[in-house]
Amino acid sequence: MRWGVATPISCVLFLAGLALLTGCGPSVNRYLLIEQSLLAGNPKQADAIVEQAEKEYGGKSRLLYGMDRGMTLQLAGHYQQSNAVLEQAEEEVERLYTRTIRSETVAFLSNDNALPYEGDAYEHVMINVLKALNYTAQGQLQEALVEARRIDHRLNVLSDKVKDTNGYRNDGFARYLSGILYEAAGDINNAFIAYRNAYEAYQAARGWSRTPGPSSLRSDLLRTTAALDLTTEFEEYRRAFPDVVWEPVSAQQQLAQVVMISYNGRAPRKEDRYLDLPISLDALQLVLLNRGFSQSPHQRNRAADSVLYGLNGRVVRVALPRLVPQKTQVPFEDMTLTDTAGYPVTARSELAQNVTALAEKSLSDRLPAITMKALARATTKFALAEGATRGAQQAAGKDAAPWVGLIVGLLTKGIAVASEEADKRSWQTLPDEIHVARAWVPAGQYQVSIRPSGRGMAVGKESQSLNLVPGQTTFIIQRVLQ
Repeated sequence: MRWGVATPISCVLFLAGLALLTGCGPSVNRYLLIEQSLLAGNPKQADAIVEQAEKEYGGKSRLLYGMDRGMTLQLAGHYQQSNAVLEQAEEEVERLYTRTIRSETVAFLSNDNALPYEGDAYEHVMINVLKALNYTAQGQLQEALVEARRIDHRLNVLSDKVKDTNGYRNDGFARYLSGILYEAAGDINNAFIAYRNAYEAYQAARGWSRTPGPSSLRSDLLRTTAALDLTTEFEEYRRAFPDVVWEPVSAQQQLAQVVMISYNGRAPRKEDRYLDLPISLDALQLVLLNRGFSQSPHQRNRAADSVLYGLNGRVVRVALPRLVPQKTQVPFEDMTLTDTAGYPVTARSELAQNVTALAEKSLSDRLPAITMKALARATTKFALAEGATRGAQQAAGKDAAPWVGLIVGLLTKGIAVASEEADKRSWQTLPDEIHVARAWVPAGQYQVSIRPSGRGMAVGKESQSLNLVPGQTTFIIQRVLQ
């Protein structure tokens, strides 16, 4: 081909390239805008960004919209509205257990973004966790316990469904939070069961979750087994935790407890990882040359690739999701409660949930199936494009066949390449990590301040006043960026 002269065919090719370009343009990153609003100390604006983007989420991402909106509403302090939205998200999870054959077919011929977003198992659990925390923020402990029971049911079903003992089939943080809620309500028996399940979940997932569990969980197990006269279990835990200091239930019932839940950093994001598979020698040379011009093996110009590979016609593209961690730089927070006499009590937070590790595990477990499906889809699209090209050549006749084949091949095979995109949806308003700090203090009035370590910045009030009574458990929810 000679490209030095403008011909009608070259114009057609140029227009085809522009058409492909319109389908590959970047969209506005709403999560960047949300983060900027939180950095500015304006969680209400962050929620408004999600609300205004509802149509942009579309019908296929109704669950994702509900989860994102539920989180931003919680950060904005609109706990009742947050729960209403999260309740709808939970209903959407149940509805999505069934999927139509038509949706599957459309997705197979394009990409998985054509399917409704179902969410990962850990995201489903986090819906109930957020709802429970919303109820605690409103002082509605009994309603929070309803969510604790839903968490228990969801995790029991998941444990039966996931046979791989090394998979995500339990959730240490969700169980741990449930134990705190049960103990706050005076239900020591269910509190012990939840604490025990939490400890077992942390131990089972320790290899991939990189979360040993809060040290306070060990005190919880000693305290509750002693209160229930579970001598065997108490002795087992005392041998396992010989250095742990703990107080009996009777002593702590005379105190008030403050529980700080800190959302730290940003959840990981997903990006496309393209695998360009050549099926001829010249296509191999083209792929190697094209990759040599690319600055990154992951971020590519999809429009240019679509035209280039469409012209060659012998390259099959497969798109797989790749996780990009966005780790927090804040390892802990110090929560200080100062009474009216100026006496301070400080508790340091501990890692209770590694959301990034959960996302990595979920994607790792699903990647083989995603890869097989993507390969089958890409092969089918190439075969359809090849069939359309040959059919058009035969219909055009001997003289026009080369040009018609070039045009049809560019369009069909270029579109096959352009339409290949991984499903990059995920609950990105979640944090990278969740930290927990707990402090027991005598009843009274306190000024509470929370200081993140390093250069972390908390969203919301730097300090607040609490009037605590004996036996009361108060939750504080905060967001820490960086």
